[in-house]
Amino acid sequence: MSKGKKYDFRVTQTETGWKTEITRRMTSTKTVVSKSHDGFATEAEAQAWGQTELQVFVSTLAERNKRRDEKQAKAKLAAALAAEAATDGDDFDDEDDEFDEE
Repeated sequence: MSKGKKYDFRVTQTETGWKTEITRRMTSTKTVVSKSHDGFATEAEAQAWGQTELQVFVSTLAERNKRRDEKQAKAKLAAALAAEAATDGDDFDDEDDEFDEE
């Protein structure tokens, strides 16, 4: 398995100037544009925007993923506690029945 970048940027020349696209690699053969900006006068401007915007884009994704992970962990904990409470309640009912038989 290769260790290529999942997110990258590419700079292309258009009729009106330069265009930068932040891309995401879906598969080894398919790439999707996540964000783009055009109208740069020079290639250097487009490169600079691509580098800075890629860092911001990836850090935003990392923060969002962290929030989602925390939310999922809380939901799993709540579900586990609810399941444990339900099974503990059933155990107490069974114990009461044993004492009633005496």
